[in-house]
Amino acid sequence: LVGVAAAATAVGEYAHLVADPSHSIDLATAVSLYLATWIGGITATGSVVAFGKLNGNLGSAPLALPMRDQLNMGMGAASVAAMALFCTNPSPATGFAALTAATGLSGALGLHMTASIGGADMPVVITVLNSYSGWALCAEGFMLHNPLLTVVGALIGSSGAILTHIMCEAMNRDIGNVILGGYGSVARPTSAKGAVDMGPHTEIDVDATAQLLTDASSVIIVPGYGLAVAKAQYAIADIAKSLNDKGIKTRFAIHPVAGRMPGQLNVLLAEAGVPYDVVHEMDEINDDFPDTDVSLVVGANDTVNSAAIEDPDSVIAGMPVIEVWKAKQSIFLKRTMGSGYAGAENPVFYKPNNSMLLGDAKKTLDALRAKIGD
Repeated sequence: LVGVAAAATAVGEYAHLVADPSHSIDLATAVSLYLATWIGGITATGSVVAFGKLNGNLGSAPLALPMRDQLNMGMGAASVAAMALFCTNPSPATGFAALTAATGLSGALGLHMTASIGGADMPVVITVLNSYSGWALCAEGFMLHNPLLTVVGALIGSSGAILTHIMCEAMNRDIGNVILGGYGSVARPTSAKGAVDMGPHTEIDVDATAQLLTDASSVIIVPGYGLAVAKAQYAIADIAKSLNDKGIKTRFAIHPVAGRMPGQLNVLLAEAGVPYDVVHEMDEINDDFPDTDVSLVVGANDTVNSAAIEDPDSVIAGMPVIEVWKAKQSIFLKRTMGSGYAGAENPVFYKPNNSMLLGDAKKTLDALRAKIGD
């Protein structure tokens, strides 16, 4: 909506300016009008595609049209040409035509570039689009001669850019590749092992899970976005407290991009009263898994997928992950055996030291809390 508002405001302001002959459009105003329209269009359509991928309405596989990069470059060049024309202060008809071209080209660019990026990188794309919305707002500030809009837009844009850099570093992704819609990347199958029989998986119930946890001397819990969706942070906090009260060393491992953005899971755990000293970042705790009896994964998938390390052809190859499979026993609490946003099969599900606790996270954790608390 921010993108739509920016583009609509820019077009409306241009109509207002050309309707009054006493108003002149200087170069700074013309550039601001065009950029607000262009950035707004990219933000609007890109956000719709990103939402569709994250919500499961669209496939997570990247769109790979023939000559994809050349198509993006062509639309980019056409956008620059339309901007050059608009900034020459042409007739109103020509000016509106340039803004219409900006709207159409930017909308197509936002749609195509976002669709060309795989589901695993959508959290990064969200931060890029958030940054774009800030720069669109900044352009509006210049356009409307409103210093407050300019300052607020610059803050949002720069903070979004910084967050994008942090997330790209955490996911071992090239920031230029993400911003430019997967420029130069080679399309790979959504799951390199999708057609391979990975063998049977082992399922476990609540009673056996409770027994494993209470018999352990050390436990690491790895929460993911599924925990946030299920609103089960209070149940997992109570489980961790009960285990610690029984003398079982229980800690949490948080991936840098767990959830929708950095810090989301940290906030949820803090809200549930989990002490800060038992919540650790991935780099701090990854080396401890070989000495851990049980790792319990709740609602995470791509961030704990061993294919990132073991399969060079995987769509998430090279992404740092939490190595839960190195614990003596790992347990995944998920609704189904389905893949994550990246669409990559998770080999950990089928490892001999892993068990699947399938079911609704909130209901299952409530039952597990009752068992452990007895």
